[in-house]
Amino acid sequence: MADPCIPGYPSTYYAATAERPSPWAALRGRTRADVCVVGAGIAGCSAALTLAQRGYRVVLLEAQRVGWGASGRSGGQAIHGLAVEQDELEKQVGPADALRIWRLSIEALALLRQRIATHHIACDWTDGHMYVAIKPRQWRALQAWHAQLAGRYAYASTRLLERAELSALLATARYRGALYDTNSGHLHPLRYTLGLARAASAAGVQIHEASEVQAYTHTAGGLEVRTSSGVVGCSQLLFAGNAWLGATVPALARKLMTIASYIIATEPLGQERAQQLIANHAAVCDTNWILDYFRRSSDHRLLFGGRVNYSGINLRTIAPMTRRRMLAVFPQLSGTRIDYAWGCLIDITRNRAPHFGRLEPNVYFLQGFSGHGLALAGIAGELVAEAIAGTAERFDLFARLTHRDFPGGPLRRPLLALAMLWYRLRDLL
Repeated sequence: MADPCIPGYPSTYYAATAERPSPWAALRGRTRADVCVVGAGIAGCSAALTLAQRGYRVVLLEAQRVGWGASGRSGGQAIHGLAVEQDELEKQVGPADALRIWRLSIEALALLRQRIATHHIACDWTDGHMYVAIKPRQWRALQAWHAQLAGRYAYASTRLLERAELSALLATARYRGALYDTNSGHLHPLRYTLGLARAASAAGVQIHEASEVQAYTHTAGGLEVRTSSGVVGCSQLLFAGNAWLGATVPALARKLMTIASYIIATEPLGQERAQQLIANHAAVCDTNWILDYFRRSSDHRLLFGGRVNYSGINLRTIAPMTRRRMLAVFPQLSGTRIDYAWGCLIDITRNRAPHFGRLEPNVYFLQGFSGHGLALAGIAGELVAEAIAGTAERFDLFARLTHRDFPGGPLRRPLLALAMLWYRLRDLL
């Protein structure tokens, strides 16, 4: 009999097509761990798995279900680099450390592939990703980025696709050219996150769903982490709740703004028709500030996402609004049924760089992936596990990045909406 305290998953294509394990029970009473991890998305599951493999006793607390947030609802694209541009990283930490951060983003892709293979995670991993340009200035920017990747970063996995070659791969006249990366790719994000959780559980991690953290306090023995029905005593604590952490830790919440991104899944198109849309099966993302992204699923649907909302997920507008954007790219899908439509809250920082660090010497956090976290969240979990184990050099590369608070009070969201309107106008013009 199902535990009535365990919530269901949001209605998404991913939830409908993932083989979900039996729910992990909510935390009841008191338990003890070396490390308590808060948030069972990719970052939290990755950290818990790595720590357990190093011999730590780990308790992983999740307010809802494993992969309930962006980790299980995203566009499913695993991409090189970060959401922030490398030039901005170089300004903050210098060229040498910016290069080290870049290389960690490439290591993140290798780690993702390794875990899929090692833990036999059936998540439809597919090689290939294309950044596509709509306007001439975007195409020039992609050409410059390709040269920078090949030169300064010695990254040999990308190549440029001129319009003629691209038109043979994408059944649309919308784009002028593309940067194609064979090392990036896409997958079923909920299956992947659940696979990480199963691997962590098998390694000894104690997982509890429906266990929202209310507060943590210091004690003579270290820390106590409290939920409504239990307490975890621990020596070290990691917050990996990202957009869903809310006001649990106000100092972290001030560094983030949560926005909603929307995704739809069409009816099954059949293999031939789906292949005509994206012949090389790559994931695709344009280079607008407010962008569109899309890919084929393993059952021959088109998954199409994009746009944002600053006041939360509006279920009534997801399907019609996102469908209009899809038809601007693929007008030949005008008669196609939309089977699933959902929203995904993501956390962004003011500079779009990831925000990792310590609140206290034994309290760590990972957040601010800014829509670029599928691969990066995995390596982030490994880096924070290294830091907890006493080797913090790689973790501290990110901890050195400067992050400012978003403006507070009633003007917080209107100011962000105004700023995004400016970038949207820039995209249009």
